[in-house]
Amino acid sequence: MQLIDPQHPAYRPLWARILIVAVCLGWAVVEIVTGDPFWAVLAGGAGVYAAYMLLWSYKPPAETTDAPQQESPAADKDED
Repeated sequence: MQLIDPQHPAYRPLWARILIVAVCLGWAVVEIVTGDPFWAVLAGGAGVYAAYMLLWSYKPPAETTDAPQQESPAADKDED
């Protein structure tokens, strides 16, 4: 089951992917400091999963360039 769709356009910028991972892992540190290991493990797991999906295995979508279509020479002739 895939929880994060890495092909979503919101994940295209590198800063957004790094921010998501940093927030999850940062929240795990906050939970460790406040003494709640259960939530620390959950937030840390989310951070590790996000790092794997968004940083390690992320493949940027192929850039599509729309080339102008050229008409065939036969279409340029006027037949009266």
